[in-house]
Amino acid sequence: MTQNPYRLSPMTQNPDRFYLSRRAALGGFAALAASTLAPPAFAAAPLNVVATTGMIADVTREIGGDAVVVKALMGPGVDPHSYRQTRSDIVAMSRADTTLWHGLYLEAQMEDFFHDLGRKRQVFAVAEALPKDLLLSHADYENRYDPHVWMAPELFAGVVVEIGRVLGVVRPELADMFAANAQAYVARLNALDDYARITLEQVPPAQRVLLTAHDAFGYFGRAYGFEVIGIQGISTESEAGLHRVSALVDMIVSRGLGAVFVESSVSDRNMRALVEGAGARGHDVRVGGELYSDAMGQDGTYEGTYIGMIDHNVTTIARALGADVSASGMSGKLNRGA
Repeated sequence: MTQNPYRLSPMTQNPDRFYLSRRAALGGFAALAASTLAPPAFAAAPLNVVATTGMIADVTREIGGDAVVVKALMGPGVDPHSYRQTRSDIVAMSRADTTLWHGLYLEAQMEDFFHDLGRKRQVFAVAEALPKDLLLSHADYENRYDPHVWMAPELFAGVVVEIGRVLGVVRPELADMFAANAQAYVARLNALDDYARITLEQVPPAQRVLLTAHDAFGYFGRAYGFEVIGIQGISTESEAGLHRVSALVDMIVSRGLGAVFVESSVSDRNMRALVEGAGARGHDVRVGGELYSDAMGQDGTYEGTYIGMIDHNVTTIARALGADVSASGMSGKLNRGA
């Protein structure tokens, strides 16, 4: 794979070095926040932005600060693959200064609408800016790529940079501030990626199998050395037949897997069928936890931010598959609210 151009510093595999650098980074970031992230006084009204997913909305707020007001179309538990714009969505986007959507066929039911809107308004598909050689193709979708790039923070950093760029296109006088804030946020994603690598390396190699409801964790698996299996394809619009479920039960039993995972935005019906099927074969497999795949956690919580979402996923997966790590996650914020 081509080296990721969005990484600000070399990855470290030494836990002691990581935690030392993390303490230094936190102190440095506080100072940086006072200078780089503090927006100047604005003569103009804040930029009115509509974002499709919670992940894009959260990043936009981090980059824009007081210079933006962001509305997310899709909240917690909403599946973007099947989402269709509502009448109120159309009104919000027609009045916005800009609309940011993910692209890469994530919002499959809305693509035609966005292309039409783009002829009249400023509309940006922010994930489309990623170099194609960093993306995963999929046999089921010719000339399409796996859209779930946020599952690997180091890769999602490219989307962060693009969001900073397009905000600057819409509001040129603030372009330098948006770009600097995007780079500061990328530094935080680098620390998150380091935490994920160190934490997930503690999972025993034989247990590094991530079995979930749909195939949303491909970039996660590539980044952190996990075999990833989804009952459904990369879109939740696909169906899992009885033969597929039966084959996965055979695999769970033969390989002695201890945990499978449900997703917050996908029905757990198929995963429960796997657990019951394995139990009928005399093998005890449990649901290791609920992961955030296509949507973040509840608004106002740590898990309702992009960094909190990934921290939750990494920590939940690691603990369920045998790693001895703290349930409070990277910075002690998990399960404690905002």
